[in-house]
Amino acid sequence: MAMKESDANGGGHIANPRGLPLSKTFSVDPADNVTGYKSFNAGSFSFKRDEYFAHISTPKGSHTLAVDSFLRALMRDVAWGFFYGTVNFDQVFGTTNYYGEVDMFLGATNEAYTTAGRDFVERFKANELMDIFKQMISDWTNEGFDPFAAPMETGAPWGVKNGDNDKAVGRQRVTARRMVGLKGDTPLRSDASGYPVNRMFDDVKQDAPEVYPEPGFEHEVSAFNLFAYLSRSDVTWNPSVCSVVKDSLFCPTSEEYILPVEHGNDRCEWFITLSDEIIWNIKDGATGRPKAVVKQRAGDCACMPADIRHQGFSAKRAMLLVWENGSPKVPDLIREGKAPNVSVQF
Repeated sequence: MAMKESDANGGGHIANPRGLPLSKTFSVDPADNVTGYKSFNAGSFSFKRDEYFAHISTPKGSHTLAVDSFLRALMRDVAWGFFYGTVNFDQVFGTTNYYGEVDMFLGATNEAYTTAGRDFVERFKANELMDIFKQMISDWTNEGFDPFAAPMETGAPWGVKNGDNDKAVGRQRVTARRMVGLKGDTPLRSDASGYPVNRMFDDVKQDAPEVYPEPGFEHEVSAFNLFAYLSRSDVTWNPSVCSVVKDSLFCPTSEEYILPVEHGNDRCEWFITLSDEIIWNIKDGATGRPKAVVKQRAGDCACMPADIRHQGFSAKRAMLLVWENGSPKVPDLIREGKAPNVSVQF
């Protein structure tokens, strides 16, 4: 998310509940003679891809994902700086952010793996693991494929190595310091700046609010049309910081197809659906057991507890407002039982 606490280069709180030592070995193997892709190693984890799949190996076993799913998930982990809490690429592999350090795991949030003792976890400096992840997303993304785009808006990731798309995988995400549109802050989107209205939002009005500040406050008072702003988003499932008040972060986004990860938060997270419909599959954060299905239509508000994981589905591109509490104190308060996993107790 590139926010103050979840930045991959650290700062803020670091916890180590497993007492794991830091793994410091990283390497990149030369491109395969057949596929043209490099292989990557971080600690005891090895990553290799072929025309269709990403293969992950550890001392306790291996795991295979479809390469499009892997790249979409890897893209979010890279762009979000490992985000808040846990980013499950699927039900087996993922990362957990401790804000300066990161656990990478196979099976640690899967009840079958942990019960059988087949789970495997290693801990890394966040910036060092991020470096190998960035190299991987660059090498494994072929020309024409954008892992941030909806499936109908991008090419295919399949086949042997064919160029790259570093412009897409290296795009800078919106991280406003106060609010989008303020002088010196993140600019608004427009045709001229390379953000046309998305095909699914061609009915969204583009008019802007009129603001008449008192003299001397011209650069302190501002407003913008959030619906128009989101209608010009060129990515999906990518909440960006559009307004900041202390630790309160408004992170709107546009959603189409499937959230590429199962996000296990380490704090409560508020969702307000602004348009259309999003369906959320909710699971227990530690075991992966199904807990609920939440259907949100325009105007609906939901709070995701701190002990679950969620994955969203949207048939038509929808607008979503994600409201985050960015305080670095929250994860420890929850772990110590000083703050609840839910926002409201009845």
